[in-house]
Amino acid sequence: MEIGDKIRQRRTELNMSLRELAEQSDLTASYISQVERKVSVPSIESLRKISKALNVPTFYFFLEEDNLSPVVRRHERRKLTLPKSNLTYELLTPNLSRKMEIILAELKPGRGEVQLVYHSNTEECILVLEGQLEVRIAGETYVLEAGDSVYFEGALLQKIAQRGDKTVRYLSVITPPIF
Repeated sequence: MEIGDKIRQRRTELNMSLRELAEQSDLTASYISQVERKVSVPSIESLRKISKALNVPTFYFFLEEDNLSPVVRRHERRKLTLPKSNLTYELLTPNLSRKMEIILAELKPGRGEVQLVYHSNTEECILVLEGQLEVRIAGETYVLEAGDSVYFEGALLQKIAQRGDKTVRYLSVITPPIF
């Protein structure tokens, strides 16, 4: 099932009209209609707005049918590479229907800051595996290196950025799921 089909299916499940979805996502009804009909491909930012309005994680639109196995093999991880960015996410949990998600993120040097989406009701723990990661939480900036971790409430997160000239890889455990 493609992204447009999943948007239409979820919107229908919620008994939501195109106009209602447009109002809640701050997009136009004609744009959403084009996405649903596969005439247009949504940007990641538009998809985030739509997912928030439909009350599903962004990753929902990239997932295939739920896998019944609790095991996620390295070669079977669901990946999301953001366009025009050096950021790649890999989902390490089998699906997003549970109470938490685990993401492996890789941020290459260059455009090193992660575009944040405000999530007031989440908690997150980040463990840096390689490289240096800058994290700003409630006005305090921390530079984390391999082996360092940080725990915070989603509403307090202000910045995540790659530091130095090496790729940074980190695990992010988030509850409830946001992708």
